[in-house]
Amino acid sequence: MAVREIRPGIYPVGAIDWDRRLFDELIPLPDGTSYNSYLIEGSEKIALIDTVDPTKGPELIDNLKKLDINNIDYVIANHAEQDHSGSIPRILELYPDAKVLTNPRCKDMLMDLLLIPEDKFLTINDRETVSLGNKTMEFILAPWVHWPETMFTYLKEDKILFTCDFLGSHMAASDLFVVDEAKVYESAKRYYAEIMMPFRTSIKKHLGGIKDMEIEIVAPSHGPVYQMPEFIINAYKEWISDEVKNEVIIPYISMHGSTEKLVNYFVDVLIERDITVKPFNLTRTDIGELAMALVDAATIVIASPTVLAGPHPNIVYAAYLVNALRPKLRFASVIGSYGWGGKMLEQIKEMITNLKVEIIEPVIVKGYPNEEDFKSLDRLADKVLQKHKEHNIIS
Repeated sequence: MAVREIRPGIYPVGAIDWDRRLFDELIPLPDGTSYNSYLIEGSEKIALIDTVDPTKGPELIDNLKKLDINNIDYVIANHAEQDHSGSIPRILELYPDAKVLTNPRCKDMLMDLLLIPEDKFLTINDRETVSLGNKTMEFILAPWVHWPETMFTYLKEDKILFTCDFLGSHMAASDLFVVDEAKVYESAKRYYAEIMMPFRTSIKKHLGGIKDMEIEIVAPSHGPVYQMPEFIINAYKEWISDEVKNEVIIPYISMHGSTEKLVNYFVDVLIERDITVKPFNLTRTDIGELAMALVDAATIVIASPTVLAGPHPNIVYAAYLVNALRPKLRFASVIGSYGWGGKMLEQIKEMITNLKVEIIEPVIVKGYPNEEDFKSLDRLADKVLQKHKEHNIIS
């Protein structure tokens, strides 16, 4: 990664991971990612804000060598997750006088995760400051914008907020700053949907905590740097709001065509009622696309055949994911088919108990759907439309 300047004395020294396609062995990365680390050269001391994934440690070290850095005073750990902290032990080997500067909770986690000795730490508390000479770092605790120990670092004189995972995007790009806003918006929304959405309430609180700060640049630890912070902050305000859109999400699986027939019919009748509908065939869907759709939707309708008396395993996975992400859905229902019996419907309901939704009467059919089954789907579509109108989702 080429070493450039964000502002005088402030250098991105992290690494771009062009080829990574899966994160945490769970999250698809269609556009790769980056691990952003930032070197701050003050008139008296030098700080490194976050490091990189251990697989990219050599690139971080090469970038520091390009800047001829012979000493680091502080390694700031905004977050203990290894894609940001994993190269701290190597940095401490190369710069033995450096201290890891973080909050007490992050310190404990880094000692557990990376076996860093306790005497290598200096701890700070919320809104505490540390001087680098002509530059002052202020630390803002932001628990549960992702993990419980997360914090931000604010460089006061330069008005730069280093947010680690918060406000980031999984996106490999040669541009240091945001250039293609549409592309970054999509990547940032995917990132929010997959990682941040379960913490919507905490994010509201922490956005409120920074709203009166003078912020000219937001420098996250994934994706490009924002020279216009209002772009990403306003996007987050939209995503975390309580507003939902006139949209129905349908994750589905069909084994022998019965459930697919129900889904195709239901999609058409929703469209006829001017409701936006987004079906996701789980045998082909990038799960990140489903997560993104959940950010705004008012309703989810889960569609499954019955497999050994329960839902299809892919539906189980999708239901678990939706339950874990806790989107701001208002309504839910189930459609599907069975051959001789089972508890598919009951099991799906039990899997989505985290969702604060009203359950609309499901449509479960025996065998291949007939005319009466299609009429039941008409009634379900009418009910969805009615509910959206009653809750002012559509006028």
